[in-house]
Amino acid sequence: MKLKKLTLIALLGTAIALPFAADAQPGKGARYGFNADNTRGWSLMTATERTEHQNKMLATKTVDECKAVQDEYRKLMDTRAKEKGVTLGTPKVNACDQMKAQGIIK
Repeated sequence: MKLKKLTLIALLGTAIALPFAADAQPGKGARYGFNADNTRGWSLMTATERTEHQNKMLATKTVDECKAVQDEYRKLMDTRAKEKGVTLGTPKVNACDQMKAQGIIK
């Protein structure tokens, strides 16, 4: 019984640590974590829209491509916010700049 508990704990620990391991190796399959701190209009999107936006951002290869996707997305969120009577703040960090700093894009 103890062995099963230890195995389960080890598996859970690996599952929790695995996403962070990719972030620790920029340029080698690294992923960027999108969230409310770096994605304007996060609260106005569905989970599916968040995933689609993240995939578009991660598919970019350069800062210019990234910022183009970001600008298109921001326009959509600005329109949505206006329709809902919501004021959007500015993200604490810029995802494109952070992805470049991590070596995910050039």
